[in-house]
Amino acid sequence: MENGDHGDLPVLDVHPPHEPVLNWRDFLIHLFTITIGLLIAVGIEGCVEWREHRHLANEAAASMTDEIRSNAKDLQGVSSDIHKQQATLKEDVAMLKQVLQTGKLPHGTLSVHFSITDFDEVSWKTAQSTGALAFMPYSQAQEFSNIYNTQEELRTAEHQAARDAIVSLGTIAPMEDNKDDMSPADAKTMMTNIGILQGQLLLVDALVTDLDGEYRKYLAAHPQD
Repeated sequence: MENGDHGDLPVLDVHPPHEPVLNWRDFLIHLFTITIGLLIAVGIEGCVEWREHRHLANEAAASMTDEIRSNAKDLQGVSSDIHKQQATLKEDVAMLKQVLQTGKLPHGTLSVHFSITDFDEVSWKTAQSTGALAFMPYSQAQEFSNIYNTQEELRTAEHQAARDAIVSLGTIAPMEDNKDDMSPADAKTMMTNIGILQGQLLLVDALVTDLDGEYRKYLAAHPQD
């Protein structure tokens, strides 16, 4: 019995006995020899595959841990920025209410903006494409999945907030330098759009808090060497 050379696929060649099988005893001995040889070969191959899978899983986990640590740093300050944006939007609404009352925009500047957090997820996608998650303990794979799912939910919410901000700005964009002549109808439309943005910011802020908590919990359990 020997391994045949067939490219990357190991093939076991089982040869017939060199001596004729004359009785049941010889047959059973030969069968036993073949069985033991096959079990040893399969066992060795299984050990090699297990080591390769374990290495792949450990490498993926280390890479995702570094990625999470980097994303956690990028998340710092995002919540405070959202609170500043919410405060600015309240000022915008107060100015727009004056337009409804007086027909003119008071002195000041309407400001609507939103920035999107740039999260890395290359290691996560690589772990998925290589199948590394399947070789991790279930609890570990679930831990990574929860973090990156929350991260994706936040990304989606942020993109929606950015679109809402653009829609809000769409009311005053055509006015260019004549924003003082904003009509009550335009002010009412913009207030409605800002209200939608304010609601979306509440969702974004909640997801930021959730993700920050998941980051902190994971990194506390996996301190940097």
